[in-house]
Amino acid sequence: MKRIAAKYEDGVFKPQEDVRLANGTKVEVHVSGGEPRRQPKSVREFAAFGMWADRDDIPDGVTYEDRMRQPRY
Repeated sequence: MKRIAAKYEDGVFKPQEDVRLANGTKVEVHVSGGEPRRQPKSVREFAAFGMWADRDDIPDGVTYEDRMRQPRY
């Protein structure tokens, strides 16, 4: 297998070097580069992050969950 650099222009892949292939030869194209990968959002970017920060009755999420799971009878 040979790696050939090419440029995509006007709907056609154009090799950046001379390529000797017979007409009709099937090739496989692997695209590198392209659109940059998006980084996953940080939890801090969600609107709900910190919505209970000013509440005195909920010091942290673990304490809140422990209270919710306590039997009420």
